[in-house]
Amino acid sequence: MDEDDVVRYLLKREEQIMERLCAFLRIPSVSTDPAFAEGMRKAQSFLLVWLESMGLRDVQLLDGSGHPAVYGAWEGAPGKPTILIYGHYDVMPPDPVEAWVSPAFEPTIRSGRLYARGASDVKGSTAIALETIEGFLKVRGACPVNIKVFLEGEEESGSASLRTIVDRFRPLLQADAMISADGGRASADIPTINVGCRGLVELEVSVKTAAKDLHSGRYGGAVRNAAHEMARIIATLHDERGAIAVPDLVAAVPELTSDAREQTARFPFDDGEFVREVGGLAHGEPGYSVREQLTLRPALDINGMWSGYIGTGSKTIIPNVAHAKLSLRTVPEQSIEHAVAALKAHLQSVTPQGVDLTIDDPGTGAEAFSLPSGHPLVICARKVLREATGKDPVLVRLGASVPITVIFEELLDVQTLMFGFNLPDEDVHAPNEFFHVASLAQGLSAWPRLLTALGEFDSGSFRQDERLQG
Repeated sequence: MDEDDVVRYLLKREEQIMERLCAFLRIPSVSTDPAFAEGMRKAQSFLLVWLESMGLRDVQLLDGSGHPAVYGAWEGAPGKPTILIYGHYDVMPPDPVEAWVSPAFEPTIRSGRLYARGASDVKGSTAIALETIEGFLKVRGACPVNIKVFLEGEEESGSASLRTIVDRFRPLLQADAMISADGGRASADIPTINVGCRGLVELEVSVKTAAKDLHSGRYGGAVRNAAHEMARIIATLHDERGAIAVPDLVAAVPELTSDAREQTARFPFDDGEFVREVGGLAHGEPGYSVREQLTLRPALDINGMWSGYIGTGSKTIIPNVAHAKLSLRTVPEQSIEHAVAALKAHLQSVTPQGVDLTIDDPGTGAEAFSLPSGHPLVICARKVLREATGKDPVLVRLGASVPITVIFEELLDVQTLMFGFNLPDEDVHAPNEFFHVASLAQGLSAWPRLLTALGEFDSGSFRQDERLQG
């Protein structure tokens, strides 16, 4: 037998697999909002039952004093490598709910697209991974590698307790490598392998200019306005071209190598169309292609700002407080510790004297990640995608961040292959998020072949050394 028997089994069950995925999507497992606590518990129960029913052992919740991870293992392949399978069961809030064509937690198929919150990020790809494991156990009674499933519950809320979980359950999580269902494909037409992602830092900034909100008729023109001050502070973060204007932050960013730029250019990419398809306006660091701006250069963005009265009608006040949420995407060899220090110092330096500035740093930042091109994970992914498409895969980097990659590398000394099957156009984190229905069969065909290919290596092949940098 080869992996095709499992693929055939899975594809014959595609309708049932879709039904189970839809049941998963109906669960409102939003980790960021306590109002969805019951949805998180239902998702945990759903997954515990699923892992037990497929025949995994040690099925349990791994608690780190936040939303727990769901774990299960199959270790019946002595001498074969042990592969961690990562996914996450939490999703972003559905807001604004009125912008959804069909309700966020009522999965609906329209024009070859499965619409639901979490369909793309990342329940669709997580389901593909779990169905693959179950397929091997149902068809053969065994997997080609040892499996440990780790499904996080806080990915969309900063992975606050992930380090605690991994440290607390380190012996349980020992493995040779990890495959992540998170971190999808860069193109529907060109096979790609993700070999890295940017890092992430998130801060919340607040300014206070008075003890209370003030009447704009009695005080207007004579006192500082917190909203005005926040706007001025935010405006100093970039120059008029869109480049980051925090000198100490950008000075520490390494120059791009010719090899990095050449590899990035191998992926066909239309800069103008990329901006036009979202109705946006190009605005970024000069001297770099859009693809380089997205994956090889840092990005500093305001994710939200609020102050004063924003309800219906008017309220003529001078707000005394204003707030903003910032995210910084970092690149390889850029220290997030230095980046955060530089950003904080800049914010303090541009805040007027007398204005009270506070910066809330949750300390959940993650460094950028790189997967060596000679690692067995990359070798196997190349083989599987080349055979499936008849094309040589292009190595790409993600502009987004997948914190688990660096956390598992640091704490468990394992490398991660991001092998999700979601696509860039699927409105992740936005209203009307969807997953291309065709991606389900593509993933169910590729995952069994990937696990089979990995089973041809021994555990020692996965250790990091100079050979893996090829």
